[in-house]
Amino acid sequence: MSASLSRPRVGVWLIGARGSVATTVVTGCAAVAAGLHPPTGMVTETPAFTDSGLPALSDLVFGGHDTVDCPLPKHAETLTAGGVLPPGVATAVAAELTAADREIRPGGPTPGDTRSETELITAFADDIRDFIHRHELERAVVVNVASTEPACQGLDAPLPASSLYALAALRAGCPYVNFTPSEGMHHPVAAREAERSGLPYAGRDGKTGQTLLRSVLGPMFAQRALTVRAWSGTNLLGGGDGAALADPAAAAAKNAGKERVLADTLGTTPQGETHIDDVPALGDWKTAWDHIAFDGFLGTRMILQTTWQGCDSALAAPLVLDLARLTARAHESGLSGPLDALAFYFKDPVGDAPSGLAEQYEALIGFAGSLGSLGGAGATEPAGPAGPGEGTGARQGAGEGHELGPEERTKGTGDLR
Repeated sequence: MSASLSRPRVGVWLIGARGSVATTVVTGCAAVAAGLHPPTGMVTETPAFTDSGLPALSDLVFGGHDTVDCPLPKHAETLTAGGVLPPGVATAVAAELTAADREIRPGGPTPGDTRSETELITAFADDIRDFIHRHELERAVVVNVASTEPACQGLDAPLPASSLYALAALRAGCPYVNFTPSEGMHHPVAAREAERSGLPYAGRDGKTGQTLLRSVLGPMFAQRALTVRAWSGTNLLGGGDGAALADPAAAAAKNAGKERVLADTLGTTPQGETHIDDVPALGDWKTAWDHIAFDGFLGTRMILQTTWQGCDSALAAPLVLDLARLTARAHESGLSGPLDALAFYFKDPVGDAPSGLAEQYEALIGFAGSLGSLGGAGATEPAGPAGPGEGTGARQGAGEGHELGPEERTKGTGDLR
């Protein structure tokens, strides 16, 4: 057996596994592991993480759920034509893309799907367990990179798909990362079960562009005692995310995290709004523009304008790889609950964390050091062979054979027996 095969391998189960972000994640991981490209944008590949005990990129195995059937190699061709992936890379890692595509299972609920919420959760969890078992993985991390959902309509409404997947992750004994603004583990049902599971989790909504700048500029204004009167913004983007965010309810969920950063770093909410416009011609590229009106000494009025132009998938992919590795290592070390030290990566982070990027980075570096000193509490018992409801540290999941009524949702799925 080769040295690479003798090392424990870690699964990365992607929700939205055939989307642009997921395709870039799989392509980029294979390309960097093979030495075809440097790990630009991956914080976990900087010297501060050398001794953190993170899984190697070459030891990551990909699978996931999606409701579309375009194969990863085909999508990679499209991204190459659009300038998202460099020429020749998708061809060089075609075997890795094909292998990951074989591990993608049908998601849901889709139009006409008659399965109950419990049946969907069970089916998704079984897919994840089967993936872990067949590949003899030490553990797997579930990461949501699907399109943004509309905001949740309350406990009486059906569980959003993102929360069904989050509950399935818990049922399968897997830590969970929500890279989207969708409900996921924030739904009261999933949040209650997460507390009981003993599993680590992180999120919400990856911080890749406009909000990244805001998390730097907000503290700058506050620390220099400059009064921000108004902060307005516009986002122009295409692709699947642009189409999803054309829905006002989905855009509202996205903007909530952007507004939280300003309120937390400035200590007040300035005038102005953020608008998101779907421009299909832009494809995977986005432009974010901010107009900041502020007062200086003696009330002198001034303006700062910023323009951020970037490729959403190329910005997100290295962060997804960072989060999968860090969360897997946290799980191996026996950590549980919200990983607030990972707030550096999110607009609306779980747990108790600062909103300024500098403070978040300091917390992340401290976390990296602590991971290096922790043991591998979770590494002694692989997740794969666990039976239903017996995944590494996870409790019995969302209501085996029992539908989720409003009263039971208030209690949380752990009370359903």
